[in-house]
Amino acid sequence: MEAIENKVALITGGSKGIGYGVAQSLLEKGVHVAVTSRSKAAATAAADNLNSNTNTQAKAIGIVADVRDFESQEKAVKTVIDTYGQLDIIIANAGLGKFGSIENLAIEDWNAVIDTNLTGVFYSIKAGVAALKKSKGYFISISSLAGTNFFAGGAAYNASKFGVTGFTQAVMLDLRQHGVKVSTIMPGSVSTYFNGNEPAEKDAWKIQIEDIGKLVVDLLEMHPRTLPSKIEVRPTTPPSK
Repeated sequence: MEAIENKVALITGGSKGIGYGVAQSLLEKGVHVAVTSRSKAAATAAADNLNSNTNTQAKAIGIVADVRDFESQEKAVKTVIDTYGQLDIIIANAGLGKFGSIENLAIEDWNAVIDTNLTGVFYSIKAGVAALKKSKGYFISISSLAGTNFFAGGAAYNASKFGVTGFTQAVMLDLRQHGVKVSTIMPGSVSTYFNGNEPAEKDAWKIQIEDIGKLVVDLLEMHPRTLPSKIEVRPTTPPSK
């Protein structure tokens, strides 16, 4: 098993939802984390909450960053390295969804989804690749089952997640000879705030954010000789239709 205590992770979109769940799981394993958000208040609150609810020596910091802006991602990486001295793990999690028939899908909604969900993943690894090569680190993107299963009204979201899945697999082939491991996680329904949802008891059947966090920990702790490059994960028992 790979030791991950005292490693350092950068998690985009880590102030809530899956990113926050991953941050919690990593802190519990002694991994220092930096969570990003476009909102300074959200990033700061998330880091404060994480630190207040963690019993290990690992610490969280909040960083204001926008994955749609490459310079912003470069600054986030620099902040992590300036703070902790290294960067071992990048979790490209930031994402959003805009849905509707192609007849009604607004151009600005298309651009927002592609720029955040796909180009944002590109910017995240591009900004951090030198640091990950130095640390022989790990890059994980959060794709979706929508990255292999298309649906009506999902033109923008499907395109972005199909792109993330393919992009990450190509990056895996690019970086494996440098000792950098690369995986993409493709969840089904997760209990988050995505698309205006408010997590509640009604979401108990869904994957929970701590489940994705545990999955990330399992990937990071796996023996270096083994690389699960693409992982599909879904609720065990969805509601009957």
